[in-house]
Amino acid sequence: QVQLVESGGGLVQPGGSLRLSCAASGFNSDYYVIGWFRQAPGKEREGVSCIRGGDDRTSYKDSVRGRFTISRDNAKNTVYLQMNRLRPEDTGVYYCARGLKCDSSGMTYWGKGTLVNVSS
Repeated sequence: QVQLVESGGGLVQPGGSLRLSCAASGFNSDYYVIGWFRQAPGKEREGVSCIRGGDDRTSYKDSVRGRFTISRDNAKNTVYLQMNRLRPEDTGVYYCARGLKCDSSGMTYWGKGTLVNVSS
């Protein structure tokens, strides 16, 4: 059974850091694109970052590039999103997903999300 479980969210002050984890089970995450998406209150879901299976090619939303880093631990079948210099506009529910291309329409399995709240 394919499962994706996010963890690591929480309340953090602006300028702080969090590391999100996406634990995959039921499949080898290195064979797929794993993406992080977020949805802020009252807004549509948007893509944040992706990592491609096989060559670990990464991509980022412009507003997070240089602050966020996506990575993979194949031994743990887990994908991480290290988020530094967080801003209030980074607040939202963060989801990881599995697919064949890096956009929400290309994702076929989703986790339930973890809440990130950047506030002073």
